[in-house]
Amino acid sequence: MIYGYVRVSTDHQHTENQRFEILNFAEKHGLNVDCWIEETISSTKDLQKRKLGRLLKRIKKDDLIIASELSRLGRNLLQVMSILHYCMDVGAQIWTIKDNYRLGVDITSKVLAFAFGLSAEIERNLISQRTKEALARVKAEGGAVGRPKGCRNARKLDGREQYVAQRLQEGVSKNQIAHRLHVHRDTLNKFIKNNGIVTQRTQQVLKL
Repeated sequence: MIYGYVRVSTDHQHTENQRFEILNFAEKHGLNVDCWIEETISSTKDLQKRKLGRLLKRIKKDDLIIASELSRLGRNLLQVMSILHYCMDVGAQIWTIKDNYRLGVDITSKVLAFAFGLSAEIERNLISQRTKEALARVKAEGGAVGRPKGCRNARKLDGREQYVAQRLQEGVSKNQIAHRLHVHRDTLNKFIKNNGIVTQRTQQVLKL
């Protein structure tokens, strides 16, 4: 089975150019594309949410995927490498036109896979090292490292000031309100304090 894979990132781009390249390439090599996989989606999306991910689940030995270039397959070297390794394990091949790669089960493909793997590992280590150095520098300068405690839950309450004030006015307990909003009571208390939410019921209690 021969698949033609075409991907563009936005609706403003068109698939015709890639499809035309693949058709010309297939004709020159005496190949016939049996199935086209076309999608308009960013490569940053999870592979399982892409048509390519679903294709990989059903691909079989001796199947061939033709794409215009490797960048159409994945967002970075690590993802492309994982796709390549998967196809090699199955016994399928990936050919690209602009890059002129013939990635399959032959020795050249294994050498390329090793090179890709080594490059990806180096890239991953460099990113990790840069991150550690940046965090250490921020910490040494007295800056806060990591996400502020409770910031994610606090954002969940944005825009709910009127709701919280009204429920308090009705005499609903903070525990009940926190439960309905799916946050901890402490998060709700901070939200009330930070937004200056004061109800008539609260004011009456303060006067007693």
